[in-house]
Amino acid sequence: MKTTTRVAVIGGGVVGCSVLYHLTKLGWSDVMLLERSDLTSGSTWHAAGGFHTLNGDTNMAALQGYTIKLYRELEALTGLSCGLHHVGGLTLADNQDRFDMILAERAKHRFMGLETEVIGPDEIKKRAPITNINGIVGALFDPLDGHLDPSGTTHAYAKAARMGGASIETHCMVRETNQRPDGSWDVVTDKGTIHAEHVVNAGGLWAREVGAMAGVYLPLHPMEHQYLVTDDLPEIYERDSEHPHVLDPGGESYLRQEGRGLCIGFYEQPCRPWAVNGTSWDFGAELLPDDLDKIEQSIAFAYDRFPILGTAGVKRVIHGPFTFAPDGNPLVGPVPGLRNYWSACGVMAGFSQGGGVGLMLAQWMIEGETEQNTFSLDIARYGKWISPGYTLPKVIEFYQKRFSVSYPNEERPAARPNRTTPMYDIFSRMGAVWGQQFGLEVVNYFARDGEPDYETPSFRRSDAFDATGREVRGVRQGVGINEVQNFGKYRVTGDHARAWLDRIMAGRVPQPGRVSLTPMLSPKGRLIGDFTISCLSETEYQLTASYGAQAFHMRWFDQHQEDGVSVENISDQRTGFQIAGPKARAVLEACTGTDLSDMKFLDVRHMRVGMTDCIVQRLSYTGDLGYEIYCDPMAQRQLWATLWAAGEPLGMVPFGMRAMMSLRLDRFFGSWLREFSQDYTPAETGLDRFISFKKNVDFIGRQAAEAERETGPSRKLASFEVAAEDADVQGYEPIWLDGAVRGFCTSGGYSHHAGKSIAIGFVPSDRLAEGLEAEIEILGQMRPARLITTPLFDPEGERMRG
Repeated sequence: MKTTTRVAVIGGGVVGCSVLYHLTKLGWSDVMLLERSDLTSGSTWHAAGGFHTLNGDTNMAALQGYTIKLYRELEALTGLSCGLHHVGGLTLADNQDRFDMILAERAKHRFMGLETEVIGPDEIKKRAPITNINGIVGALFDPLDGHLDPSGTTHAYAKAARMGGASIETHCMVRETNQRPDGSWDVVTDKGTIHAEHVVNAGGLWAREVGAMAGVYLPLHPMEHQYLVTDDLPEIYERDSEHPHVLDPGGESYLRQEGRGLCIGFYEQPCRPWAVNGTSWDFGAELLPDDLDKIEQSIAFAYDRFPILGTAGVKRVIHGPFTFAPDGNPLVGPVPGLRNYWSACGVMAGFSQGGGVGLMLAQWMIEGETEQNTFSLDIARYGKWISPGYTLPKVIEFYQKRFSVSYPNEERPAARPNRTTPMYDIFSRMGAVWGQQFGLEVVNYFARDGEPDYETPSFRRSDAFDATGREVRGVRQGVGINEVQNFGKYRVTGDHARAWLDRIMAGRVPQPGRVSLTPMLSPKGRLIGDFTISCLSETEYQLTASYGAQAFHMRWFDQHQEDGVSVENISDQRTGFQIAGPKARAVLEACTGTDLSDMKFLDVRHMRVGMTDCIVQRLSYTGDLGYEIYCDPMAQRQLWATLWAAGEPLGMVPFGMRAMMSLRLDRFFGSWLREFSQDYTPAETGLDRFISFKKNVDFIGRQAAEAERETGPSRKLASFEVAAEDADVQGYEPIWLDGAVRGFCTSGGYSHHAGKSIAIGFVPSDRLAEGLEAEIEILGQMRPARLITTPLFDPEGERMRG
């Protein structure tokens, strides 16, 4: 066995073997995989082996598409069979909400280049004749859906990796992972110690235990999962072609042909977590005892949907554990707080996602970044706040909702409230309807007496519409107040703080007492942050950005740390409020007894507000006259009392994130993970106007940004007024120009101020012109849209800046 290696991959399931193969494919041959038993000994060997492209997240769908197309390449490369069956698949919709979901998914697929199709009940019956179509509204057909041989596919990955120079050690138990001072690792096994530059945790069912060896908690939990294989059925084996997959979300089941019979699996409501206190190292290639009582209701539903099952004998029952993250997506990437330690865990749909996960992780390790946005699978989407007590109920919730409709406005209740601010009880008494971000309870809107205190999930305008409109009008006509807790906040201090920020950020670093806006770029010029920099002194700065990107951004800061600079995450140590609207200055002056007419737009200063020492800066994401007021969390309730007492006589209204997202549309302001993400560049999104090309600093991403500045981007963000009815743009709807899909939406919604439906999205740069006529596909309907360049509110910025 080798005693040194560049990368040690721990875990010999499909994901570990995919990572190993992709590392060799991208040029690293000195890599090895360590497996405690035989390859596929965890959850891989008993997987049903289905694969599909359908995923509500477009980046995940793209990775799944890559994975499926990779299998033919593996077969050609290795000469091994993956046992591919490209039979196509149907996702049934038995009510209007489910049908809305497949219409939304089909729209996304248009700009992704996926050839899916929405079909009606009669066509469903032709393609999947064993299906009872009573109550079925329609279905989404995907020709790429299919299934494969889990063992054969994993061994194909393994052989391809060996062909690229990798080595694989089976029956090699990892006992410890110990980091050396230089950041490399000693991986202690029962066969000896291996010195590795990098460690990849692809431990699957044992990922939690492997992570614990390095002192890290991975938010994962295994769930028991069961599927059945029937005896031979003449309705199946006498067909001219293989029966397609049928996904029946209403019945929480998936069905496919297995040999001369059928395989059907269930995501049942009375589900059961497995190995709550940890996965035993003695567990191996074995199954759990059959438990048909647990899926009794699901089976009854399936017998109605597929009557053929009622008379079919059961050949075997497969009951085994699979591992899930709280949101069902994988946990991939460099683990925050550790050097050279990588995660490739929680890949619940290993044969749909394993190839894409392997590619992304290999690109990350070798090239420093991935070719597409990986935030939805980045382990940094969770922070240090997460715990087993949170993970378990969220994993159970995900399992139970696995086939449920995923609504754009849905707020799932498990493990909530988890983290709250001192304002939680005050806002709750005022009618707050809560959402959550990064584990934090955040107000979506305030319901009044007689209004629902729960927002019904919908693809259309929800029952929060009236309350949101009321809050928007309160801001635009008077003054509104909400929390600034849900900003990520960082304190940068030290003699070299300015120089460090100049290198890390692409934009201008402000002078003392001033604020600037700046993108943060990857080396390839992609957006990895959208920041506000507040200069409190030459040696102290406050940065603000998306609250949900804290671990992501701190990981980046840590990777680029320098002597003479300290970076602290103070997101939960500094809180407060923003006030916005034409009366905002009057409120703040009443609280400070100070004439603030000399406080210009983008000024920042220390100020006493009532009894509370605060940092106050003049700007607002609402696009209105506004102030952000930061304080110690211990003083937040006192600050609230001061601001509310001064504001209530002026008609102050509290407002939530639903109103905030409407208000920002009035000024065409972009939003993180919507308009701004790793998928896009500053020139594409308009953030290049905040890049300081004049500064004499080789900031990260400068070369790429300058190259794009010379050539110009092929696409740019634009805003559209949409002739919508009861549904607005949510994101990823295709934009049609001259009868063809030429762009896509990044976000949208309803401007309550203007009374118009607004969409933001990418179109070809050479088509960018006021009044451009387009169509945007919303829930299967082509809605007329017109490109607009003049903001709907305060077009000259007079109120915001005056």
